[in-house]
Amino acid sequence: MPEPVKKTEEAQGGAGDPAAPDPAATYTVAPAEAPAPAEAPASADTTPAAPQPGANIQAHDTPGFDESQAPDTKTDLTGLFTEKPQSGEVTVGENINFVAKVNAASLLKKPTIKWFKGKWMDLASKSGKNLQLKELYDRNSKVYTFEMQIIEAKPSFAGAYRCEVSSRDKFDSCNFDLTVHGGLMASDSGLSCPLVSSFCASASKSQVKSEPDEDVWEILQKAKASEYEKIAFQYGITDLRGMLKRLKKMKKEEKKSEVFLKKLDPAYQVEKGHKMKLCIEVANEDVDVKWLKNGQEIQSTGRYIFESVGNKRYLTINHCSLSDDATYTCVVGDEKCTTELFVKEPPVTITSNLEDQMVMKGERVELECEVSEEGATVKWEKDGVELTRDESFKYRFKKDGRKHVLIINEATKEDCGHYTVKTNGGESMAELMVSEKELEVYQNIADLTVKAKDEAVFKCEVSDETVKGIWYKNGVEVKADARTHITHIGRIHKLTIDDVKPEDQGDYTFVPEGYAFNLSAKLNFLEVKIDYVPRQDPPKIHLDCMGHTADSTIMVVAGNKLRLDVPITGDPAPTVVWTKGEKVKLLVMTEGDGRLHVESTKGHCIFTIEGADKQDEGLYSVIVRNPAGEDKADINVKVVDAPDPPSAPRILSVGEDSCVVQWDPPKSDGGNPVIGYVLERKKKKSYRWMRLNFDPYTDTTYEAKRMIEGVEYEMRVYAVNAIGMSRHSAASQSFIPVAPTSEPVGLCVDDISDTTISLKWRTPEHLGSSELDGYGVEYCKEGSDEWVPAFEGLTERTSVIIRDLPTGEKMQFRVRAYNTAGPSAPTSLAQAVTIREIMQKPKIWIPRNLRQTLTKKVEETINLVIPFQGKPRPVITWSKDGEPLNPKQVSVRNSDTDTILFIRKSERKDSGKYEVKLQIENVEDTASISIQIVDLPGSPEKLKIMDVWGFNVALEWKPPKDNGNCEITGYMVQKADKKTMEWYTVYELYRRTNCVVADLIMGNEYIFRIYAVNMVGLSLEPSLHLFICSSGFEYKPPTYKEHDFSEAPKFTHPLVSRSVIAGYNATLSCSVRGIPKPKVTWYKNKMDISNEAKYRMFSKLGILTLEIRKPCLFDGGVYMCKAVNASGEDVVECKLEIREPQTGK
Repeated sequence: MPEPVKKTEEAQGGAGDPAAPDPAATYTVAPAEAPAPAEAPASADTTPAAPQPGANIQAHDTPGFDESQAPDTKTDLTGLFTEKPQSGEVTVGENINFVAKVNAASLLKKPTIKWFKGKWMDLASKSGKNLQLKELYDRNSKVYTFEMQIIEAKPSFAGAYRCEVSSRDKFDSCNFDLTVHGGLMASDSGLSCPLVSSFCASASKSQVKSEPDEDVWEILQKAKASEYEKIAFQYGITDLRGMLKRLKKMKKEEKKSEVFLKKLDPAYQVEKGHKMKLCIEVANEDVDVKWLKNGQEIQSTGRYIFESVGNKRYLTINHCSLSDDATYTCVVGDEKCTTELFVKEPPVTITSNLEDQMVMKGERVELECEVSEEGATVKWEKDGVELTRDESFKYRFKKDGRKHVLIINEATKEDCGHYTVKTNGGESMAELMVSEKELEVYQNIADLTVKAKDEAVFKCEVSDETVKGIWYKNGVEVKADARTHITHIGRIHKLTIDDVKPEDQGDYTFVPEGYAFNLSAKLNFLEVKIDYVPRQDPPKIHLDCMGHTADSTIMVVAGNKLRLDVPITGDPAPTVVWTKGEKVKLLVMTEGDGRLHVESTKGHCIFTIEGADKQDEGLYSVIVRNPAGEDKADINVKVVDAPDPPSAPRILSVGEDSCVVQWDPPKSDGGNPVIGYVLERKKKKSYRWMRLNFDPYTDTTYEAKRMIEGVEYEMRVYAVNAIGMSRHSAASQSFIPVAPTSEPVGLCVDDISDTTISLKWRTPEHLGSSELDGYGVEYCKEGSDEWVPAFEGLTERTSVIIRDLPTGEKMQFRVRAYNTAGPSAPTSLAQAVTIREIMQKPKIWIPRNLRQTLTKKVEETINLVIPFQGKPRPVITWSKDGEPLNPKQVSVRNSDTDTILFIRKSERKDSGKYEVKLQIENVEDTASISIQIVDLPGSPEKLKIMDVWGFNVALEWKPPKDNGNCEITGYMVQKADKKTMEWYTVYELYRRTNCVVADLIMGNEYIFRIYAVNMVGLSLEPSLHLFICSSGFEYKPPTYKEHDFSEAPKFTHPLVSRSVIAGYNATLSCSVRGIPKPKVTWYKNKMDISNEAKYRMFSKLGILTLEIRKPCLFDGGVYMCKAVNASGEDVVECKLEIREPQTGK
């Protein structure tokens, strides 16, 4: 028993007046350690001494304090707080705030917070005028802010506080204090001036008179429960709850159970889906037990199994679910024991990961994953920011069983990034790439030549109706005005210029918004004018006017329009001739080809090729002539194009989630050097190719990563130059990313001799998704690095025998596992092995079935396999009853580990004791085996009749001389009437050698025969005897009087008077017995109702029932049931009362 807590008193003030408290004094009251003032006794004289702050007696300061009863101060378990509430001070009447912040970025569920005052007072129910609890959430930082505001603080608010936050399986707590400064107000509820005065008065009295020490434990033991708080307040007990728990233990005497030898533990824990077994031990093995779950009895089903083994009783719960998280009780008679079962839910893991996707702008995106449990909660993030269902419905979250899908409608460039799905057991990440759609040009704008005041219309058509564009003239944006009109209808864009003027001439360009290309054409103004020039100027080509030389080279992209605009002068206007090729073979270009256009205007000659290709490349010459002379210039045109596709890529190697791919450069670079390559991959069974790089990759060997092990993939490559991207190459051969297996485990030496060694091992712990091809074994001499394969190829077995090794040499061995990805890391023996046979003592292992006598039937095969151990190979010797074996009858075959004794057809003479002896040098071991060969027994002898009386005859015989080498188990006695010769078995397996045969017929002639029986069967020949039964008196069977089973009807259960409610079916039941079955008739008020449709009569196994359908008030009365048969009758009746149904007022 702990030492008693003594009451001590000290003066608070010293020499000052204790009755006048200082208004500036500081009061610190811990609500968890002192009772609330409202609960203190109302009168001051009932509280002789109040504890002072410096003289409080803490229960844990006593020598006998139990630490388990200490105040609850939970430590920081997981660090959920990013900002904890701090202790504070406040003056009476002022306000104070306490703030706690929690980061919810890693939480799947909103955190729950609780504010406590002291140890157990929850402040959530105290919110009101003086206490307010607030909660804020910042979506950007994902931080919850919890605030507790105390308004108009009072001295009673001072003390210790605690803040707890929890989220699923995470928990954190923080302790802080509040100190209130200022005088006590008379209006403060709970700490009034008279009460403080009583404190001070008690303190002053304690200076004058010292009371004797009192044992608080003894006072609490004798006091009533209603006085505990009063005593705690009086004696300064701050941990009343802890003292009461210890007091309860002191009062309770441990009583040993007379029923249970071993009870259930207080609590058990099991993972969801696993099996749980509860066990108790009872004193009486024959006692019955009952198992309860939350107070309800458990019935034996497929999930709940009851077992009884000796004095132990088991309750087995298969496939535990969350519904099994309950209180379980085992009841034996009036005693019971209880336990708590906690079912731990396993973490939710991701079984099918997200896949990277590349989509076009505006397409729908679905990111799908699969988790291990249906209904699980997951969290979606993009680049570390949680995704929520916003008002724009940009993101939609779909849940279908174990599948979770994130849906993005109309993907944009802003949706590019890394998307993550998280569960409490893992996460998966995928990358989403959104690319712009390529804009196709259905109709290009064409050059125009118009006259003054005509209309010029530039028109083009593109593939996307939503694309807008800007028109430029000589690089300056064109604005709509009275003469200039810009229209956009569907895919068609138009620029219309009315009343064309000379200043409208120039280069016009249309640029689609968001795309890096343009469409251009030229507007030529045709001026009709007649000049009379008296003189002539020779023609001149002005190619150098734009900074070009005469032999300058012009590059054009294949498929685009080639437009050569050459400025010329001359008077009169010169004639222009275009040629292509060398001077030896001049080709005059005409307008015969639909792709070629030649146009001459004043001051310009224009040569145009629509859709230039590689054949249009070469040297072009332009010749101008007039009567005054001629001029010529050469222009070199080079047509460049995208490169040819590279060759099909080759897979060099594969890894767990990667592969190394190589390819050859394209045969043609399209006239421009290749600047890099773009790679794509796809799953074998998919149609969606995913791009692996967006910037051109310069090398021809690439390592592709982030693949899924065990999935079949294909690769293809594009070549890129300054012009564009080639067509894709042919797809590579399909491949499967797979990692080498882990190393084999448990390599050890199984056996060893002078030239051989036997090794064995176990399969690797991690095989991966690829099948195991086999194992390779290597060896080398100690100190050497030259490993030699033990055999060619691989072996699928996990054991191997290596032969032809050098005797006495120290060798090292290692094993590798091989799969599609190649060899695993090797596993080697811990140390080198010396190739030398080790002497092993010979030992014979007799099988269990041969440790007793082996019994076989004649002509059965005997095959005895006797295993043994011993090295080197022992000398084996067999003998029978001390004599060598007959090799013609018995065969012996020996191996390194066993010896076999074989007899094809056993005979009686093979019975005996066989001995086998092993000998290695001077050490030997022997064992013996007993064999018994059994056969059918001989016939019984000397069958004779010993006595005859009435219909009976007594027989006697002697056992057979030959029992078949085994015990006679009995005899079979049969008889036959000589007239019919049909044999009837009288006795089977009869143990004695004499018997009595009864039920014979007078005057008939009988034959008796007897067989001997042993474990093999019946004897081949019986022992026969003929007997004639003489005539005697005539047998008259006795006569018996037939018993009369008839019985008069009798009601065993009468009708019971009833009161029923009108409108509800009513039944009357009784039971009757009688032989023969009585006829039953029902009466109401002595009137037969058998034929009334309102009534239905039933009779089953003597139980009679009358059903009254929806009775009304007129159906009340006396009902009678009458049963009649040939032996009598019986009547039973009852009264039926019909009540009106009650209606609510």
